[in-house]
Amino acid sequence: MNYDITDPGDLSLAPGQARNPGKSQQDALSQESSAHDLGLSAQAYEFLGDEDLPYSRYTSQEFYDYEMKHMWSKTWQWACRVEHIPNAGDYSVYDVGPYSAFVVRGADMKIRAFVNSCPHRGMQFADAGSSGSGKQFIRCPFHGMSWDLEGALKEIPCRWDFPHVKDEEFGLMELPCDTWAGFVFVNFDRDAGPLADFLEVLPEHFQNWGLEDRYVAIHTAKVLPGNWKMCMEAFMEAYHVLATHRGSRKDAGAGWANAQYDIFGKNVTRFIHGPTGQEGQSEAEIFAAFGQKEEDLQPGMTAREQLADGLRASEGKALGVDLSNTPASIMLDSIEYHLFPNACFFPGIRIPLVYRFRPLGLDRCLHEILIMTPVPDSGERPPPAPVTHLDMGTSYTTVDGFFLGQVLDEDTENFHRQWAGIKASFKDGATLGNYQEARIRRFHQTLLEYVGAGP
Repeated sequence: MNYDITDPGDLSLAPGQARNPGKSQQDALSQESSAHDLGLSAQAYEFLGDEDLPYSRYTSQEFYDYEMKHMWSKTWQWACRVEHIPNAGDYSVYDVGPYSAFVVRGADMKIRAFVNSCPHRGMQFADAGSSGSGKQFIRCPFHGMSWDLEGALKEIPCRWDFPHVKDEEFGLMELPCDTWAGFVFVNFDRDAGPLADFLEVLPEHFQNWGLEDRYVAIHTAKVLPGNWKMCMEAFMEAYHVLATHRGSRKDAGAGWANAQYDIFGKNVTRFIHGPTGQEGQSEAEIFAAFGQKEEDLQPGMTAREQLADGLRASEGKALGVDLSNTPASIMLDSIEYHLFPNACFFPGIRIPLVYRFRPLGLDRCLHEILIMTPVPDSGERPPPAPVTHLDMGTSYTTVDGFFLGQVLDEDTENFHRQWAGIKASFKDGATLGNYQEARIRRFHQTLLEYVGAGP
């Protein structure tokens, strides 16, 4: 891999066609078990322009209000995991801005979502972010009106005073609700199209990666300084590894400069990056770069495949799962799919993350991280971990077992400076790279389809 960051590359190439010299991610994947996986072998980049992104999209209260009214109210968002509400009467509340969904498993075991607002006088049935179990019905804590778990009116105290209320017209307002890969999704637009359409390539790509067969081993929620888009976009490219993650920038395994970026549609984009080896290295030299002995590389094996073999054995034993047929890229690489507007899904074994970002006003956001560990082959699913709440000044390394804590600290400690710099800038907007930051541009193009020209 070439780390000469001053190399201008081939200036005769069309915009968006330039790449870092050396072995690409697909070059590596094509020589190993990953080549037979539909999702991993997919490539989908397109040049989307090179105009600056206006900083007003981050700093304008009017633009923020437009997002709330026209985007957050009309997009599919994951609310919880299926295992958060395993039994009839279990519920979880999902909120974003002024919108709130009461997600509950019914007596028929179907998962439904209702507007978290009593049709009597608007009282919420449960607080924002709360959850619980064992409900026989949904009862308003203000006056005691109640509904069954399917949303039909059950009781109105002093019913004699409501002769004008018709039972069939006084049920809870149901929201579109569906599941994918073990996640429960809701949409605050009652006329929303199917979740399957919104997910684009995700179901096809993830069909063999078993995200539904994982459990929440760690769950953190941290308040971050800055607009939610600014914070989320920091996780949508590997370009920042050069300076932000200083300890790994020269690491042959970082793969940041040869990361692959894919734009699969309006809602789904991806990056893949991992150990591909530096330019001109032999497979034995790549193997040695990861602390292995060159002579231990088996004939006919690539360094990546043998490294993956070792991990299949060690990780499989530690997790109690059979990883023998897991593609090398799933074992080795950082693979992140972004689903508009606010979620990121990693199918990897060593980097088994799921993110979501929610605004807490214009200049703060809530960043949630789930560590998704494969359920042991014994079939016993551990209960989902409780949420560990972190304030802005608390390190991720304080979370027991969070092996990526230092990396996340390095990522998030940038934000207060970036937010201050955006507001201080005399320049009107951000200038993006054509390839490495194309996912951010695609995100903004989709955002504008919801909010139009904005305020």
